[in-house]
Order: sequence, then C-alpha cells, then structure tokens
Amino acid sequence: MLRPASPDKDQQPPPPASEDPAGLPGRVLHRWQARRRHRIRRLLRLRTVRVILALIAVGCCWLAFSVGQALAAPGGGSASAKLAEWARDHYLGPVVTFGEWLTYNPPKVGGKPGFSLAVPSAGPAQYARVRGFQPIIPPRLNSPAGAPLPGEGVWRVLETVNSEPAIFGTFLRPDKVHTSYVAGIVSMDQRLVSFQLRPGAEDPGPGNWHAQPWIPPGTRTGLLATFNGGFKLDTSGGGFYLNGVTRGTLTKGAASVVYYRNGTIKIGVWGRDVSMTPDVVGVRQNLKLIVDRGQVPAAVDNDVLTTWGATLGGGYYVWRSGLGITADGRIIFVYGPALDVQELASLLQRAGAVEALQLDINPYWMSYEYYQVKGHVTDPVPVNLLPTQQQTAYRYYSVYSRDFTAVYSR
Repeated sequence: MLRPASPDKDQQPPPPASEDPAGLPGRVLHRWQARRRHRIRRLLRLRTVRVILALIAVGCCWLAFSVGQALAAPGGGSASAKLAEWARDHYLGPVVTFGEWLTYNPPKVGGKPGFSLAVPSAGPAQYARVRGFQPIIPPRLNSPAGAPLPGEGVWRVLETVNSEPAIFGTFLRPDKVHTSYVAGIVSMDQRLVSFQLRPGAEDPGPGNWHAQPWIPPGTRTGLLATFNGGFKLDTSGGGFYLNGVTRGTLTKGAASVVYYRNGTIKIGVWGRDVSMTPDVVGVRQNLKLIVDRGQVPAAVDNDVLTTWGATLGGGYYVWRSGLGITADGRIIFVYGPALDVQELASLLQRAGAVEALQLDINPYWMSYEYYQVKGHVTDPVPVNLLPTQQQTAYRYYSVYSRDFTAVYSR
C-alpha cells in the first residue's frame, strides 16, 4: 500500500478556508469590511465632506492646469527651471531655496580655466589717430588673479561698424582663490551702436509695448549683440517702462538703465541722475547701484542674500551679471560664474564704469551674445561670449520669457 508523500518541511500548509491570512475567521473579516464600507458611505453622504472633496478636486485641477501652463510657456528653459519659477511665483520660494541649498556645490578653489582666454584668436586691431572718427581702444586690464594667462585682459574686437571697432570683449579671472572661473567683459561704443529694450513674454508680460519679446526674422539686419535684463519685476525694487506703458512702479532711488530715442542709454539713480523726459523710450530698474560716482558702496557687502537676490543654494558666489557706463560714455557689460556682488562691482569698476548696477543672477538667465554675419546679413549667427553660459546662443531668436537688450549698428 502506497503512503502519501511527506510534505516538504520548509513548505507551510495553507490557512483554513474559513480564515483570513491574518488569522481572522472569514465571517468576522467579512463583517468588518462591510462595516468599513458602510462608514465610508455614511461619511460621503455628509455635505461638508462632499464640499471638501469638491474643493480638493478643483484645487488639483487648477494645480495641474497652472503647472502645465508654466511648463508649456514660451521662452525656453528646462522643466526644473520652469517649475522653480512657478513655485517662486506661488509663494513656495522658501521650499525652492531649501532644495537648492541641499544641492548647492560651492565653487572649487584653484585650478585653471577650461578654455583659452586668447579668443577670438585674432588680436585687437590697431588704429592710427587721424582726423575724423577716433575709436576708443580700452587699455589692457590687469587680472585680479595675479599673473595673467595668455590673452587675459586683452581686448579683442567682437564687432565693427563702418570698419570701426564698435564692441570689444575680454576675459578675466575675478580673484586669486577661484582661479578656474572666468568672467566675460564687454565694452560697447555708443557712437557706433544703439540699444533697444525688449519685453519678456512672461516678465513684464503681454502689453502694448510696440516691441517684440524676441528678434524675429526681418529685424536681424545690423544686429550686433544681446544681453540679459534684471530680476523679475516683483523682486527688482523698481519698475519697467517701454513706449508709454509701465509695469510696476518707477521708484525714486532705484538703479536705472534709461533708453533714449536716439538709441543711447544712461545708468544712474532714478530721480537723481536720470528721470522721465520726452526723449525717454524705456526704463529698466533693478535694485541699487553697485558702482556709484566711481566708487563701490559698502552696501554691496551687506545682507547679500536679501539685498542682492536669492541665489542657488544660498551661496554668495554664483553667476551674476552687471551693466555700467564709463566717463566717456561707453557701456560695460560683465558676467560670469563664482562672483559675489563685491567682485562684480570691482570688475565693472576695473573696466572703467563710473555708474553700474547688478542685472540678473543664477546660471540659467546669464547671456551675452554677439552676432557674426558670415555671409548672411539678414540672419547673423549668434555666438556666446562665455562658452560656459548655459543656454543656447539662439535664445533670443525665439520668444523669450524675460526682458533683454538688443544692440544694433547705427
């Protein structure tokens, strides 16, 4: 007679059919589940609960719609950057800042730049002082980092107008500690170039600006350069004015870039150095001056995070940009990584600025592009001045979210 095979000693017998795996008899479990379903149905019949659930559903729909709009908004940008902007616009700035702080990496100490400072490869043209137009050729800049690298501080012609040097560019390492980081510096001659303020599609947003939030085809002939604007208006400490329309409030005492009908700009304190006149077509205000009458105010070292902008990770050394004007009327643009406000101001002052302001900060918004004809007069090719800036050089060839300045030949 055959005996049934012995069960494997590691195999556990199945629980009785009348019991739950947790040990409850099937009848008790069924009653418990029925009571739970009954309680849920009773709860859902309550008007208060249904109102709360409806509000939650509406809130979720609004959240999905709002975030979707932010992600689909024109002006370029990664999903993470757009989400961060959306969060800051909806009172979640502290959450974003905390997240950035957790991921912040301070700039490294020492090292060498990852690209040559002797570019463009052609050296600065030499111009004889003759009758007629006299070009202003800036003197070589000494490096704050000490002994200069090849090409460091040497001005090179980026753009010419009527064969005259209109825009010069150079590179400097901003200090003796973070020697692998490089700032880009530009000098623009207002006798040869003109400046146009452009609105952003999101900031300042739609309006009867009589100006496009990009550089569309058909308007690119004579385009020489573009560069970023300032903070978003709700954190800039001032207003935005263009062709008779104002967003925010033009604030007395605010650092201001003023655009005139003849294409020139001035930089100064609103109400002291510059003010509204019939010749003004644009005003961009941003914080306070960081170079004032040739001096760097002590305020640049005070309350850096609260006064000069919330930075990624709460670090002082981040991407920053600034704009200044020299005593002879040239416009100086400076930008680069690993800059604190003092260093940005010092670089502007070193390049000759007697009045200057900080523009925007953090890597995504930094930009200076110059445009090479290369046989296409009506559609020049943009080139990033700093190869380390994040966005494509073509950023302003499509609708852009923030305001910026376009520079044309006269």
